[in-house]
Amino acid sequence: MRFCIDYRRLNAITIKDAFPLPRIDEIFDQLSDAVYYTKFDFKSGCFQVPLSKEDRPKTAFSTRDNHYQFTVLPQGITNGPATFQRVINHILGPARWKYALAYIDDVIIYSKTFQEHLSHLNDICTILKNARFRLNPEKCEIAQTQTDYLGHNIKNGEIRPSPNNINGLLNTRLPQTADEACKFVKAAEYYRKFIPKFSQIAEPLRKFVPTTRTQQKKGQNTLITLTNDELNAFDQLKQILTTDMVLRLPNNRFTFKVQTDASDEGIGAVLLQIYPEGDRPIAYLSKKFTQAQRKWSPMEQECYAFICSLDKWHNYLSGIKFTWETDHKALTQLNQKAQINKRCERWRLKILEYDYKVKYIPGLTNSMPDYLSRSPVDDAEEDPDEVSLLISKSTQTDFLDISNHSPVVAAVQTRAMKLRNSTSNDKNDTTILTPDTPIRENRITTI
Repeated sequence: MRFCIDYRRLNAITIKDAFPLPRIDEIFDQLSDAVYYTKFDFKSGCFQVPLSKEDRPKTAFSTRDNHYQFTVLPQGITNGPATFQRVINHILGPARWKYALAYIDDVIIYSKTFQEHLSHLNDICTILKNARFRLNPEKCEIAQTQTDYLGHNIKNGEIRPSPNNINGLLNTRLPQTADEACKFVKAAEYYRKFIPKFSQIAEPLRKFVPTTRTQQKKGQNTLITLTNDELNAFDQLKQILTTDMVLRLPNNRFTFKVQTDASDEGIGAVLLQIYPEGDRPIAYLSKKFTQAQRKWSPMEQECYAFICSLDKWHNYLSGIKFTWETDHKALTQLNQKAQINKRCERWRLKILEYDYKVKYIPGLTNSMPDYLSRSPVDDAEEDPDEVSLLISKSTQTDFLDISNHSPVVAAVQTRAMKLRNSTSNDKNDTTILTPDTPIRENRITTI
């Protein structure tokens, strides 16, 4: 469960920090010559960055019990990723671009020999220990000869898209109806300028594309069995769309774009970059709905597609400007609506840290996400935040020692009693900080 505060008003008046993130293409160039890799994952990384005293009041919030302010970097503020990148760059110092790199909170150590790697590993561990940064051992990978980093698999000098980024399209089922075959052709056609002899390859599937509205309605229920030629065309187009003929390594010089869609069966999304010659796909996402998610409203389903995209492609989208394209027009007003349901409100708080703009596009131009949502691949998952809410819906404050707290209805108090009670409450609400106090105990302080 994430602890989120609505910082939209604070973010709106904050001067944006333009501190640059490392270029992803340069990172891959650097890693391609290495043989051994170690990845470090921070334990609640932003909560390990102290907040200056003059900035703490800006993060203040109220609960039914008290007023609080963060003493560490909170989640959801617009300059969080840039601040963390600056901090980690400073900590790594001269080791950066020699044998260690960090893309926000993803740290990787790389070396050509095992002995060299042990030395580099010891240096970085010492640096992080001196800076009092703590790691999450369960998510760290030590001295591997292949690794997944920023959505790509690195091994023996070769960098390929991670299976997680292409399985959403590569493992889609065979079209069961003429309408499904038509949607696949339309989805592939979006990238036809990058596919040599596209018309020739797709020709066997062209007969499923309706030319009249009557044919279109009929095709929705017309069951089909693909011939060998049609099956070869289907497989060949999928292979092309998931290789470097169309797929590209991410490059920070070009703007990122996320296209999403939802259907009754699941969600689909594509991560793209806007090249001068057209949109180039980086990764695909396709996931089924649970039975409960099938009953959500269309707005919730469409918004969930974006949330899953952010979770999957956080490394690419955190700390940069990007565009979210959707064919659900109501979502263009997501951040402007004063009142929305609890589920969408929770998601709205979750995406505060991202710098994006929403753009409406007609459904006909949203062909690839539409196809992926109707042929979902990844198994359905419950939203982790949804599960947390089901576990506990209590709105009551739990007091370990109720005698330390004032009664709900106070008796008449003299000035001396009021001063004495105030002093007592200050002692109860204040944590005494020492150099050995764990950071997790000092995330929030009372005002």
